[in-house]
Amino acid sequence: MFLSIVIPVYNESKKIGLDIEKAVSFLNRHGIKGEIIVVDDGSDDQTHAVVNQIIEKSEDNIICISYRPNKGKGYAIKRGILRAHGDVILFIDSGNCVPFDDILPGIQAVQKREADMAHASRYMSGSVITIPRKFHRQFFSWLFRRFIHLNARFPGHLTDSQCGLKIYRAAVAKTLYSELTTNGFLFDIEIILRSVEAKLIIKEFPIHWTPDPDSRLKPFPMVIRIHKELRQIKKSINSCYPGNFTAV
Repeated sequence: MFLSIVIPVYNESKKIGLDIEKAVSFLNRHGIKGEIIVVDDGSDDQTHAVVNQIIEKSEDNIICISYRPNKGKGYAIKRGILRAHGDVILFIDSGNCVPFDDILPGIQAVQKREADMAHASRYMSGSVITIPRKFHRQFFSWLFRRFIHLNARFPGHLTDSQCGLKIYRAAVAKTLYSELTTNGFLFDIEIILRSVEAKLIIKEFPIHWTPDPDSRLKPFPMVIRIHKELRQIKKSINSCYPGNFTAV
């Protein structure tokens, strides 16, 4: 197996060094051949410089994709996945919220063809949230999940669409992300809905999860955007699979 690890970043100069260190350690510890692709989504801090310094000093297979202006997490992950060479591709959020060793069951599920993609879940049985989130974030997360399940053809067995760790067979990832139209927050939803229409198998696996105190997500200003973006996603997918979706 050759594993591609995509790490999308925006103004993560203080975190990305540890992210890369943990990824390299994981690959070496388990004897996995692979590459680490950092996608700098238009950062205006020193993220790009920090990554380049690491690349210059390292003999590991580390790649940095950088561009301006900032375009959104979905766009960044799309760029990384389409650049990846692995036969298994994953993306993971910056901040070391999930221990890399927790990834192994998801990789195995994809390798064994038990799933076309494996999603980490913070909410399924066996998962551990090490530090409780603030109430308003818990409430927004619950409300978001309810909204998506009620307003889209969403798989009932999925418990966590937004966890920042997902693993794919390469052919699946490149097909799905080449069609991705959502640059921002709801890119996960578009990918999942496209997977449903393509009859792909999605399997979740439990993780240990530690919330990032430096999260940039601002829940309440995003409510209006979510409704608008979901309408756009459903319209886009309906053009590929006519008749399967109606507007919210």
